[in-house]
Amino acid sequence: MNIKTYPIELPESAFSALRKPPAEFVEEMKYAAVVKWYEAGMISQDKAAEIAGLSRYAFLSLLARYEVSVIQYTPDLLEEELRYARGENRP
Repeated sequence: MNIKTYPIELPESAFSALRKPPAEFVEEMKYAAVVKWYEAGMISQDKAAEIAGLSRYAFLSLLARYEVSVIQYTPDLLEEELRYARGENRP
């Protein structure tokens, strides 16, 4: 995987918000972003794990830490699953 670094500007006071040194703070920001993007349905588990630099298993553990379900349903997908469960889509 090709990794690039992009500078980000943060006020010095930001690091005290989580009581973490700058490198850990930025890592936590990256984790929070991928968890939110996954939760919003913007990216898959695989892509989120890749962006975070984690294994899929480690990303699932991260979801648990942030109290985000590993199963994300859109209203349409949930309706489809419920129809299938009721036997309405079976051949």
